[in-house]
Amino acid sequence: MLIAFSVAPSGVGELSGDDPTGSVSTAVAEAVRVVRESGLPNHTDAMFTTVEGDWDECLDVVKRACDVVGRYGSRVSLVLKADIRPGHSGELEGKVARVEAALAHSRSPDSAAD
Repeated sequence: MLIAFSVAPSGVGELSGDDPTGSVSTAVAEAVRVVRESGLPNHTDAMFTTVEGDWDECLDVVKRACDVVGRYGSRVSLVLKADIRPGHSGELEGKVARVEAALAHSRSPDSAAD
């Protein structure tokens, strides 16, 4: 399965700082560190971190990421999206590769008029 998630603190926690911009990048970095240290295939972009594994592995990583972020605030916000596809692995790269292949083999809308 793939789980894409975003986690962020709010409120005051033991490690919350006085960042005047309101940035939560330090807390998010700690969550990403948990994901990377899990050893599961993963990818982080500007909005989400995606992790690939089985139910228990993925949800354990998400829980641990929420736990570390919780030290930065009195509340934790979690957004999660899952692609549950039993019997498939390598989908972190596979899904993107299939879309890129489809784009490479399709005609552009402008060339239809030619």
